[in-house]
Amino acid sequence: MTPRQANVLTAVGLVALLAAVSLTAPRWSALLREPLVVFDGGEPEIDSEATPLPSDGVDTGRRISVRLYFEAPSGEGLVSEEREIAFSEDLTAQLRTVVEELVRGPTSGLVPTLPPGTRVLEVFVTARGVAYVSLSAEATGLPGGSREELLTVYSVVNSLVVNFPAVSRVQILVEDRMASSFAGHVDVSRPLPADMTQVVFGARADGSPEPVPPASAETRP
Repeated sequence: MTPRQANVLTAVGLVALLAAVSLTAPRWSALLREPLVVFDGGEPEIDSEATPLPSDGVDTGRRISVRLYFEAPSGEGLVSEEREIAFSEDLTAQLRTVVEELVRGPTSGLVPTLPPGTRVLEVFVTARGVAYVSLSAEATGLPGGSREELLTVYSVVNSLVVNFPAVSRVQILVEDRMASSFAGHVDVSRPLPADMTQVVFGARADGSPEPVPPASAETRP
């Protein structure tokens, strides 16, 4: 085989591979290739190295303990509730389970942070540690004002970043698309780090002290 023939075969193989990836990618992975619509003058960026992962591998026989953040009855901030969930070797599936548990709501007298009927449409993680979470439109039907919206956003962000060291930031989407905010108050057009200033320390749902967060998750920039 001549060098020219080898180059032609290589080119054909690459075209076939790209076609296969396009046909088998998740229904909203095209979002990563489209220009981002800026809603409020900012210039958020999408991680171009995002790689969708399969949502399977859940081991119903194994359980892990996670901290879910819900609103305190007083409304002063977020309080963690410890809960056991099914273990999965796939990080994407594990993150999806945590968000679905947030949608189900608290079991210890705390206040839900996501409206009833909210659905988790898609979840995936990039190699850079950015978790993308797509929620249904019901997530934007928040009662109250800016404070409630802030606690809803960081209920999701904190619950993922605090429990999974591989996740450093969370990008929340609505109906598989970028949104500037849920209800006009909190910017969700970019990946967000955890903000532990929203947590009421010393007020966990089970009465035990809130553990000191990792240094990387104490405050948002």
